[in-house]
Amino acid sequence: MTANSTMDGPGSPSVARRRVAEWFIERSLFLCALLSVFTTAGILYVLFGQSLNFFREVSPLEFLTGTRWTPLFRPKSFGVLPLVGGTAMIVVIAGIVALPIGLSIGIYLSEYASPLQKKIIKPFLEILAGIPTIVYGFFALTFVTPVLQKLIPETEIFNALSAGIVVGIMILPMVASLSEDALRSVPASLRQGGYALGATSWQVSLSIVVPAAISGISSAFILALSRAFGETMAVTIAAGSTPKLTLDPLESIQTMTAFIVQVSKGDTPVGTVEYYTLFAVALVLFAITFSMNIAANRIQRRYREVYDH
Repeated sequence: MTANSTMDGPGSPSVARRRVAEWFIERSLFLCALLSVFTTAGILYVLFGQSLNFFREVSPLEFLTGTRWTPLFRPKSFGVLPLVGGTAMIVVIAGIVALPIGLSIGIYLSEYASPLQKKIIKPFLEILAGIPTIVYGFFALTFVTPVLQKLIPETEIFNALSAGIVVGIMILPMVASLSEDALRSVPASLRQGGYALGATSWQVSLSIVVPAAISGISSAFILALSRAFGETMAVTIAAGSTPKLTLDPLESIQTMTAFIVQVSKGDTPVGTVEYYTLFAVALVLFAITFSMNIAANRIQRRYREVYDH
């Protein structure tokens, strides 16, 4: 036995130091994971605790089914449906813009693009993802809305259509990136089998690769729409602050996040029912996004294909 092997034995100082370092790293990682649990628990505690103060004064039935939202004006009404409807309208428009285009980009990058083309396209997607949301809001207000007003003169200065378009552009990189990852995870043997049967490249992409990656694509769609639900600054600037229950995207509306910003400015006295509306609306928003994330996980587990590479 050599001297080095003796020194590196189970009781050697170097082994002991490695064990201490591994113990420290393991405990540090556990504390980081525990921090996320405590943070989530703290958020839930604040939301439910403050929302309970709101529901002591306002009926949950009135809050969830009312069609008029004027908590800061008289006569006061606390029906949250106008905010939910405005948010849903933005998300639908954003989905119409982002989902087909993002999936098309993902298919192109996964199935057709050369390495050089990927090097050109991906940085532009990263730039779109890195632009601050407030910049998107000003882009909607100063560029998209004037264009829409030329095409559709009835378009108001603040409107849901321009806000939804820029939110769609905002979530486009997420849809494209996650869809590409899902498509690239499909084994090459499925593609080769399609080509062996005489299918064209387009037929292989749409009839074999996309259905095989449907779980990942569906999750990408839901996560992107969940991101659109939580968008704040772009819709606050572009969509306006008029809480109305309407299906006309050319009118000014207000989303849940925009109302939260409005109340958070500090003009509303703390401890009043108007102040507690902030947490009630935030609780509804949290419930919607949380449900969408659960749906994405269930879809992924239910339709996930397991392949032998």
